[in-house]
Amino acid sequence: MSGQVTIVKGHNRRGGGWALSGLAWIVGILFVLPVLWMLLTSFHSEENAAKNPPDLAAPLTLDGYRSFFSTGPWPSIANSLTASILSTALVILLAFPAAYALSIRPVRKWTDVLFFFLSTKMLPVVAGLLPIYLFAQSVGFLDNIWLLIILYTSMNLPIAVWMLRSFLSEVPVEILEAASVDGASLTRTLRSVVAPVVTPGIASAALICFIFSWNELLFARVLTGTVAQTAPVFLTGFVTSQGLFLAKVCAASIVVSLPVLIAGFAAQDKLVQGLSLGAVK
Repeated sequence: MSGQVTIVKGHNRRGGGWALSGLAWIVGILFVLPVLWMLLTSFHSEENAAKNPPDLAAPLTLDGYRSFFSTGPWPSIANSLTASILSTALVILLAFPAAYALSIRPVRKWTDVLFFFLSTKMLPVVAGLLPIYLFAQSVGFLDNIWLLIILYTSMNLPIAVWMLRSFLSEVPVEILEAASVDGASLTRTLRSVVAPVVTPGIASAALICFIFSWNELLFARVLTGTVAQTAPVFLTGFVTSQGLFLAKVCAASIVVSLPVLIAGFAAQDKLVQGLSLGAVK
């Protein structure tokens, strides 16, 4: 009797596993399908891209990409890369010692400190837009890429501190004690002992901060003009009074998305390790 019950339970587990796998595939397809549709549309002519219902068998062309590159997107893409990379580097440099102080060497009332970091994300972005604009205008910082770097750093720092703290809390205390016995300074301990252990966590935090910085639109739209214009702002220029050129917009979206996709695939292993590093106690 007990053997039959065990067999039934095994079948139920397998059935539940297949159901969850099927659900995961469905959700994954729903997420990927719009991207594939955008990719296909980018290779259609404007006439075929505007058809309703769409013509999947329409001839492919590179006209959308030629039209996009003819508009000169490289300065905007370079500005996005500069703001995203530099702000992400600053975030990691500031968040790493802060997370160390909140996890491995806890400061007094560290829970209050973490709540303060989290509370900074509760303020609606629009509420802080006007004061920041007036301040930037008064100091002559409008349309300056360094303003975006500072803003992106301050916006992503709380997220990075929270993430890195969960990663650093998994570092074995024994290796820190061994480093202290060997006479290693705090800087040497952070650089040579702690950082290699939590490299996947640092990579995942850096990738998320890079994505957030790359996709940010509101501040870049209001605070920049032509000199510091970023790629998302450049994309909004394709929505004109003449209409929406769908193939050109899809081609532009694919090109602008490539840096994030490349960074994600390059750090895929580190990202998976990092996101699971502090998940299981």
